[in-house]
Amino acid sequence: MSMHTLLQYKWSMMTPEFIVLITALILSLADLWMPNDKNRRPLAWIAVVGVVIALIATAGLIPAKPVSILYDTFRIDSFSKAFKLLVLAGGALCLLLALDYRPKEGLSHRGEFYYLLLCALLGAMIMASSGDLITLFVGLELLSVSSYILAGIRKTSAQSNESALKYVISGGIATAITLFGMSYIFGLTGTTNLKEMAFEVQKLADSNYQYLLALAFLLLLVGLSFKISSVPFHMWAPDVYQGAPTPVTAFLSVVSKTAGFVILLRLFITIFAAAPAHGKDPSSLLLSMQNYIAVLAGLTMIIGNTVALRQRSMKRLFAYSSIAHAGYLLVGFAAMSWVMIDSIWFYLLAYVLMNVGAFAIIQRLSDEADSDDMIHFAGLYQRNPLLAVSMGIFLLSLAGIPGTAGFIGKLNIFLGALMTEPGHYMLAAVMIATTVVSYVYYFGVFVQIFFRPADEAASVKLPVGLTVTVVLCAFGTLLFGIFPSLAYQVLAQFEHFGDFLQ
Repeated sequence: MSMHTLLQYKWSMMTPEFIVLITALILSLADLWMPNDKNRRPLAWIAVVGVVIALIATAGLIPAKPVSILYDTFRIDSFSKAFKLLVLAGGALCLLLALDYRPKEGLSHRGEFYYLLLCALLGAMIMASSGDLITLFVGLELLSVSSYILAGIRKTSAQSNESALKYVISGGIATAITLFGMSYIFGLTGTTNLKEMAFEVQKLADSNYQYLLALAFLLLLVGLSFKISSVPFHMWAPDVYQGAPTPVTAFLSVVSKTAGFVILLRLFITIFAAAPAHGKDPSSLLLSMQNYIAVLAGLTMIIGNTVALRQRSMKRLFAYSSIAHAGYLLVGFAAMSWVMIDSIWFYLLAYVLMNVGAFAIIQRLSDEADSDDMIHFAGLYQRNPLLAVSMGIFLLSLAGIPGTAGFIGKLNIFLGALMTEPGHYMLAAVMIATTVVSYVYYFGVFVQIFFRPADEAASVKLPVGLTVTVVLCAFGTLLFGIFPSLAYQVLAQFEHFGDFLQ
């Protein structure tokens, strides 16, 4: 590539990525030069400011027309900008959690903690803008490898070490399966560019090619199911969520899951929606595979919610809750209605707010007691009424009670499953039934907070970072629950939202 060609690219469209990258470099150099006994807290504030600036820069790119650079390997379209807003907002909130994270044994590598979170966030952003399998895989591995290290960064904690080991093993298996599926698509099309693949797969009318393409679809579905922790590829999630530092657990539950659905939508809709299926009805390979995705969604909702009923650890409970919510999101994907991407985007927005807010409170109480057992939530209303009310809002939203963003998110997914022809009535029925089941464990925590006596009389106080996080998340959960049109007005700014091939 000549220097002239290199300078012609619109590098300004990658401003958010450059901001996050430069911030990570500054933090790594500052951490290297700072004395060991120096407080690393200012580095966290630098990280938060950097991500907020990147978020503002992404918002500034909303009116810009779709652009592809580096030979169409990196795309800045409506889809990428919309989901970057989510991952950046989730990343900023998780960094606020990391700011005040204080485990009992201490954290000797606190500087690394902050810039590794930024590296993982950068990987998620690259995935959102990927126009090529190679770029996509680079972003996926940047997110994954950083997450592996973050899960085990509490080196003196046996739980943290165990979670990192399980995460590396399951993540490596998922990566291998995903790569295997990608290799089939590359072999059939002769290109790694997603746009070119979409045109090449349309020519694969031979039934033998279609079987190979269907095999690639299933391999990719299995590999990416690990990433979003859907059943039966979910077993790593409870152990990793419990053993990892709480800010990392929050990051995995919201940013990593959002990135997983980004790659799922980008790959499957771009490539397999254009691929012909065996026979004339349905005409698309993606539509012919709807039943497989629907079974995956149903099993994920059922197992995630039922196993959560037996959990006493709050982190494990929220791990199974996260698995269940992956099932709800898969319902939207399985239905493939015309509002699919919009409803998934809104649900992920609500999920970022309610989940990070809940983890902020879990972090404060578990750090204080050196345990994440549900019993430590007993009498929280007497110890800190505002904190108890905030946690109540998050639980109500996770359960899908009207007046919260979680309710609107589930309603959109539910209606999307019914508006197709034929409607996915069985999947919608499973969604309703499992949502009712989730009330048992969500309201179990609710009962502990408001109707059980406190074991300790001391009040609970939140540090600055956690206070900001809880307030922002509670406000956003109520705001988008009462006025969901505000979020959809943001989506309305994106022209041709979901058109990956323009």
